[in-house]
Amino acid sequence: MTNPSPRKKPRSKLKKINFSVRDKWKNILKDVEKKEIPVTFLQAIAVTLIDGTVVDINIKELIMAGNDPDDIEIMIDAKLKALDDIIHDVDFFISIDDVVNTVQPVTDELLKDL
Repeated sequence: MTNPSPRKKPRSKLKKINFSVRDKWKNILKDVEKKEIPVTFLQAIAVTLIDGTVVDINIKELIMAGNDPDDIEIMIDAKLKALDDIIHDVDFFISIDDVVNTVQPVTDELLKDL
């Protein structure tokens, strides 16, 4: 007569917080100091001049029109340096979707065995 195998205790189910991947990255990027951002991750740039004029640069539109991201970066850097004396503020708007699509697969691969 064989002994019946001992019953395993059922695992307690982990409670998951339902965050979308996009929301996770949005929260991460909000808290990270951003000194350099690849142009391909930018949605737009808003340059506020000292007279109150706001100049919007749609980076996504420039890339989708076939402009090389490196050329866009060089052009923007040159313009910002040339206009430095009359610039009050510059706001960079990050494309969360581009960050997610680029970084998440690498993150998943790195953490797959944890």
